[in-house]
Amino acid sequence: MNQDNRNLVLAIVCSALLVIGYQIFYELPKQQALEEQALLEQKDLILTAPEQTSNNEKIAETSIQQTEIVNAPRISIDTPSIEGSISLAGARIDDIVLKNYTKTLDENSSKIRFFNRIDDTKPYFAEFGWIGSEEINLPNSTSIWNTNQSVLQPGKPVTLSYETTSLKFTRVFEINEDYLIKITDKVKNTGTSDTTLYPYGLVRRTGLPKVDGLFILHEGPIAVINEELKEVDYNDLIDDGDEIISSEIDGGWIGITDKYWLAALIPDQKDRSEFAFRYSKKSTGQWQSDWRGSAKILSSGSEIETTSHLYAGAKKLALLDKVEEDIGAYRFDLAIDFGWFYFLTKPFFYTLNWLSKYLGNFGLAIIGLTIIIKILFFPLQNGSYRSMAKMRALQPKLTELRERYKGDQQALNKAMMEMYRSEKVNPAAGCLPIFIQIPVFFALYKVLYVTIEMRHAPFYGWINDLSAKDPTSILNLFGLLPYSVQNWPIPDFFQLGVWPIIMGASMWLQFRLNPTPPDPIQARIFAWMPVIFTFLLATFPAGLVIYWTINNLLSIGQQWLIMRQTNKAK
Repeated sequence: MNQDNRNLVLAIVCSALLVIGYQIFYELPKQQALEEQALLEQKDLILTAPEQTSNNEKIAETSIQQTEIVNAPRISIDTPSIEGSISLAGARIDDIVLKNYTKTLDENSSKIRFFNRIDDTKPYFAEFGWIGSEEINLPNSTSIWNTNQSVLQPGKPVTLSYETTSLKFTRVFEINEDYLIKITDKVKNTGTSDTTLYPYGLVRRTGLPKVDGLFILHEGPIAVINEELKEVDYNDLIDDGDEIISSEIDGGWIGITDKYWLAALIPDQKDRSEFAFRYSKKSTGQWQSDWRGSAKILSSGSEIETTSHLYAGAKKLALLDKVEEDIGAYRFDLAIDFGWFYFLTKPFFYTLNWLSKYLGNFGLAIIGLTIIIKILFFPLQNGSYRSMAKMRALQPKLTELRERYKGDQQALNKAMMEMYRSEKVNPAAGCLPIFIQIPVFFALYKVLYVTIEMRHAPFYGWINDLSAKDPTSILNLFGLLPYSVQNWPIPDFFQLGVWPIIMGASMWLQFRLNPTPPDPIQARIFAWMPVIFTFLLATFPAGLVIYWTINNLLSIGQQWLIMRQTNKAK
């Protein structure tokens, strides 16, 4: 590895440390300050509902009395995946609990509550309806719908009805065994005059949620409009205000995403809609994603119908792909933040998922994927390691050249290049595998960090969640001392676990097999790099540390064999 390549590697390491420091010392304190501000404002809750105004037919807000909807009748939801209810006040979906997911690994941990009722401190819900002129009497958030059914289940839809002096509204809810709710709205004009209506849907979240705050993951309003992914941060909506986007082609979807959960609105994919991200300063702050369909002209005595969908639950890739296939929601899988290396991340996930079914464990699947990647890169790395072995063998000659041309750098560089040419050695070959591994590393990091299938996925021994950091700590001798250090006021990267230490040791051993840099300063820096990476990866998902460790061990074995063959060939 020549000096320029070493400097490039050092620049990459320093950049990574700079980015991590920025997240720790700037982004996370900023997020905590916003959450504390939200808690201080958590009183005098004002609920709002969409209603048509004369301001460019924009969905606006009007206050309603909380007591009018808290005690409204409800329809229970019961499926293999979720439980909850729908309020007949506004036909609002505001109560969803995910049956198959718990907050922690504790056996007594509560289930994940996804949607929150109106009387919760932080309501989170979905609504659907119609918008018209101010003169038309339409159902709103306080309107109590009628039904003679009490439970919504797969294969057992629920029908609601509501009537005004000139319009008759019917709404049918259907739900599958997972997280998809189909909403079919019908309106019949029983009056004497024509009416123009616009269908709409919204998801609204009150109060700033707790987010990871890392640049590698988007949490907040999200949409695919005009076949382009749109991601808006919560803070950006606060600073920049509402963003309204008119679709230029049919279809699209919009919603709010968390790390593992998604509330997405999917309007009729054969219609063009107006989509919007909104923020209101009322109460603790309200974030809203909504769509408004095209105008529907309802003549006297006629009936119109529109169909939309709500996905409210876990971001399981197979389910997202199925929604795209069944409904036509373009690139619905982009709800999972696979990042820049999407072309690697999604195949990696499918490979891990497939391997886990045969090996019975995601940790073993990670090791299997590591071996597969190693085999694919074998020819490239083999050539690199051969070149590095030759470089190591040339160290005495390099030392001799430096002594001979001491003080004449130009003559030294010329002599070194001639020696490399005659010995058929590429000094830059050692860096190539490192650069090739960077996208692989980040792609696998994404898989472990953002896919719900990895959440709470156990390995053997003390690793009970491959998506979380190693839970052991050197500060209590990895659990041998009778006290816990999890709540100590020190950074996580000081609580070195077993796997990060194993990884650091394997990296140190791998560096020992490489040629020693001739420059003393560079030699010291490279000697400390295993230590730096040990602390750096201490906070990374355990699955990623296992991947890096196994990759290092395989590289050590490959490099040792090549060095042995090179020495025998002398």
